[in-house]
Amino acid sequence: MFPGQALLAQRMGKTRLLAETGAGQHGVASATAAALLGMECCVYMGEVDVRRQELNVFRMRLLGAEVRTAMSGSRTLKDAVNEAMRDWVATVTESHYCLGSVMGPHPYPWMVRTFHEVLGREAREQSEALLGGPPDVVVACVGGGSNAIGIFSGFADAATDLVGVEPAGGAAVGRGVPGVVHGMDSYLMQDEFGQVLEAESISAGLDYPGVGPEHSHLAAIGRARYEAVTDDEVVEAFQMLSRAEGIIPALEPAHALAWVSRERASLAGKSVVVNLSGRGDKDVAQMMEILV
Repeated sequence: MFPGQALLAQRMGKTRLLAETGAGQHGVASATAAALLGMECCVYMGEVDVRRQELNVFRMRLLGAEVRTAMSGSRTLKDAVNEAMRDWVATVTESHYCLGSVMGPHPYPWMVRTFHEVLGREAREQSEALLGGPPDVVVACVGGGSNAIGIFSGFADAATDLVGVEPAGGAAVGRGVPGVVHGMDSYLMQDEFGQVLEAESISAGLDYPGVGPEHSHLAAIGRARYEAVTDDEVVEAFQMLSRAEGIIPALEPAHALAWVSRERASLAGKSVVVNLSGRGDKDVAQMMEILV
């Protein structure tokens, strides 16, 4: 996705990439693309996330990006998006905003989904090769929802159950109502006065009070369902995969693993694909504070 947006920016004659990031992965990818193409890069990141994702902050700066700390509101992903959009509006002649999820104003939800469809295509091909057909269930974590919508796209025509797993403290589909945020009409955590509520998640990448509009549509028509897991369940799943498979997952996909672990009895005998959308190097220091 990130090279695609960077190449688009270059084609449009832009010289500067803007990005927001929560977990830091999108920021690192945007900084990498900018370095490769000889462009400036400015990444906005909430103060809370700067602290818990220090390794990725260092990586971004090492790659030549300027990392600006968002100090307003909850000082997490939502506020980083706010600051990036403010910058974009003021510098649109030279800047392209590389939005990191299937959210925001059109055409971003569609464009980011298109770039992420590679996840669904490859997962479908591998399922056909290994299982002889599509799996019974596909599971992915959902914050804004880019990794989930990408892998879901490969199974839209199949009789596969699609399950998006949200953080209990940021369940925009599970707890939200229709509303508008960051230029999109979607499910949103808000109060009776329309004020956006703060999301909370152990994972910086899912700490967002809204969700991409296509996820809202899939939930509304019943094509996908959305479940929530707690931080404690995520920590347990993080350790479980590390010890059982020797794979340290990022805290974001550990949400999907947590749901599968919780529902293991009902999933017995079914083929289940979990989208492991990130590795846990970035989260090791945070988990050390929790577990040690």
